[in-house]
Amino acid sequence: MSPFDRPLLQTLALRERIRDDYFIHRDPIANDRLRWRAQAFRHLVHLLPGQTILELGCGLGLFTRQLAHVTRGRNAITAVTFDLAFRQAADWPASASLTAMESFPGALEGGQFDYIVAMDLLDRRNCAALLQQVYGFLKPGGQVLFYESNPWNVVLKIRRAVANLFGKADPRSLLSRSQLYELMSEVGFTRVFAQFNDFVFAPLSPRAIWLLRNLSIILENAPGIRTLAGSILVHAQKPPHRAERPALSLVEHGTLGRAVSVVVPCYNEEMNVEPLVNGLRRYFDDYLQEIILVDDNSQDGTAEVIRRLAASDDRIRLVSRTGPNGVGRALSAGLRSTTGQYVLTMDCDFQHLLPEVSDLFDEAVKGYDVVIGSRFSRHSVLLNYPFGKIVANRGFHLMAQVLLFRRFRDLTNNLKLLRREVVESLCLLEPWFAVNAEMGLQPLMMGFHVKEVPISWINRTPDMGMSSFKLAQVGWGYWRVLGRLWLRSVFGTGPYRNLPVREGSRHTWRSTDADEIRSLREEGKRSH
Repeated sequence: MSPFDRPLLQTLALRERIRDDYFIHRDPIANDRLRWRAQAFRHLVHLLPGQTILELGCGLGLFTRQLAHVTRGRNAITAVTFDLAFRQAADWPASASLTAMESFPGALEGGQFDYIVAMDLLDRRNCAALLQQVYGFLKPGGQVLFYESNPWNVVLKIRRAVANLFGKADPRSLLSRSQLYELMSEVGFTRVFAQFNDFVFAPLSPRAIWLLRNLSIILENAPGIRTLAGSILVHAQKPPHRAERPALSLVEHGTLGRAVSVVVPCYNEEMNVEPLVNGLRRYFDDYLQEIILVDDNSQDGTAEVIRRLAASDDRIRLVSRTGPNGVGRALSAGLRSTTGQYVLTMDCDFQHLLPEVSDLFDEAVKGYDVVIGSRFSRHSVLLNYPFGKIVANRGFHLMAQVLLFRRFRDLTNNLKLLRREVVESLCLLEPWFAVNAEMGLQPLMMGFHVKEVPISWINRTPDMGMSSFKLAQVGWGYWRVLGRLWLRSVFGTGPYRNLPVREGSRHTWRSTDADEIRSLREEGKRSH
């Protein structure tokens, strides 16, 4: 054992025990919180089946169990404990193997993993040595995710001050966000970010849990306030930056074979369209009836890229639009061209979260008519998202729930899987981004079964081009949609008055026939 091994192992074991003691005795929502973090890990790294995970400092295996649950046993988990007194429990998950470390790196020597995850393990006294080992354990392009206690958290400061008064000082030596970022960079990691995370911390009452869980995403992205969060989420990647993703199929449902039409509006997406199409074919090829790429009068080489892709695969179709531009107009044109039993709509820069699209297909085969990727579920990951857009989104959804007497979290994201019947029933009038509100809220009001699934959302990086979304310019469209739906639900009037009601729905608005729906659509096209 080298000179630094024993102090290092002792500190790591101590950190494990303190953390597990907190979860067991002081955190009333520990299981839910750990499920939340496991989902966040899966979404943040866009985990694929078969990729390997190393969990450092697993302790009693509380997080290990949640990690095995959210990965559905599809990923081998190597769980490492530094507490030699720990023994494997009878309910230990089958996809996880347990290793007790008597030396470090010990049994892990020479091991290579796709991902490494740990909680509350980095201590100022030994983290440099630990991070060097972590770097060596990762495959090229591998990623690491740490959840660390935030020393700036006010409640933690008060608790530590009180403990000092009674001679029970906190033995941990915590690092700040800037220190964590600097350390990860010095070791050689790239794509480093350290994000303040999780405002649901003790002391907690049932009412406080409900309130803080609904506010947490907002507070995590609020300038100034976010520094008071309970933890710090630290992510980093081992070079190279653009690691090759495994070429494996995520097709699992035979009933969806050649049943899905994909519609993607494209405006100046020359850099994104080919990676997206290649990813769709790599992961979901057997599902694909067609990929409809709507070039919305792009000023770059988007159309040329699409033509080249279409020449190699007759399922890829280019729909060209001339002005006036508008994502609503582009989506409407794409939807009119679809022939599949299901229609999947997405933005062109969604190539990174394609593994999570499999969750939409999983819910569709259960019988849901519409499945929507939710950015604001309790298990979603939202990073580098403009605070103004968060406030506007939450305000809109709160008002929509009040006016429409429904409960939902995020129906305005353009990641939706819709049955053919739903697509044929829509009345899309908005020329810009508010079409996403129409496509999310109209099915709910018509009585279709709508399901939200959590996704990750990391704002565009420079290599992905610039977003055309401008909140001040397009925001009024969302309120127009909400006003029209309110008129329909309360007075049975307005532009959406003839939306059909699904047979068997508990709502009783007047239905209409196919000719009336087509008339409404033509009216919408003229308004565009």
